[in-house]
Amino acid sequence: MMKLQIKLKKSLIGRKPNQVKTAHALGLKKINQIVVIEPNDALMGMVKTIGHLIEVQEVE
Repeated sequence: MMKLQIKLKKSLIGRKPNQVKTAHALGLKKINQIVVIEPNDALMGMVKTIGHLIEVQEVE
Protein backbone atom coordinates (compact mmCIF):
# COMPACT_ATOMS: atom_id res chain seq x y z
CA MET A 1 0.00 0.00 0.00
CA MET A 2 1.04 3.55 -0.64
CA LYS A 3 1.97 5.63 2.38
CA LEU A 4 2.77 9.29 2.77
CA GLN A 5 5.84 10.65 4.51
CA ILE A 6 5.10 14.08 5.93
CA LYS A 7 7.83 16.41 7.17
CA LEU A 8 7.21 19.67 9.03
CA LYS A 9 9.30 22.30 7.22
CA LYS A 10 8.17 25.58 8.82
CA SER A 11 7.56 26.67 12.38
CA LEU A 12 4.11 26.60 13.95
CA ILE A 13 4.82 29.78 15.93
CA GLY A 14 2.39 32.54 14.99
CA ARG A 15 0.16 30.28 12.89
CA LYS A 16 -3.60 30.15 13.18
CA PRO A 17 -4.82 27.88 16.00
CA ASN A 18 -6.55 25.49 13.60
CA GLN A 19 -3.27 24.99 11.70
CA VAL A 20 -1.34 24.27 14.90
CA LYS A 21 -3.99 21.79 16.07
CA THR A 22 -3.99 20.09 12.68
CA ALA A 23 -0.20 19.66 12.74
CA HIS A 24 -0.35 18.25 16.27
CA ALA A 25 -3.14 15.86 15.25
CA LEU A 26 -0.87 14.54 12.49
CA GLY A 27 1.87 14.03 15.09
CA LEU A 28 4.05 16.96 14.00
CA LYS A 29 5.36 19.14 16.79
CA LYS A 30 8.96 20.04 15.88
CA ILE A 31 10.57 21.30 12.68
CA ASN A 32 12.02 18.48 10.53
CA GLN A 33 9.93 15.88 12.36
CA ILE A 34 8.70 13.13 10.03
CA VAL A 35 5.59 10.94 10.26
CA VAL A 36 4.44 8.19 7.91
CA ILE A 37 0.69 7.76 7.44
CA GLU A 38 -1.69 5.76 5.29
CA PRO A 39 -3.79 8.30 3.39
CA ASN A 40 -7.55 8.54 3.71
CA ASP A 41 -9.97 11.37 3.03
CA ALA A 42 -9.75 12.87 6.51
CA LEU A 43 -5.96 12.88 6.57
CA MET A 44 -5.72 14.30 3.05
CA GLY A 45 -7.92 17.20 4.17
CA MET A 46 -5.56 17.80 7.09
CA VAL A 47 -2.58 17.75 4.72
CA LYS A 48 -4.30 20.30 2.49
CA THR A 49 -4.96 22.59 5.48
CA ILE A 50 -1.27 22.85 6.37
CA GLY A 51 0.19 22.21 2.91
CA HIS A 52 2.27 25.39 3.04
CA LEU A 53 4.03 24.19 6.22
CA ILE A 54 4.87 20.62 5.22
CA GLU A 55 6.64 18.53 2.61
CA VAL A 56 4.88 15.36 1.42
CA GLN A 57 6.46 12.33 -0.30
CA GLU A 58 5.08 8.94 -1.29
CA VAL A 59 6.81 5.87 0.18
CA GLU A 60 6.09 2.17 0.05
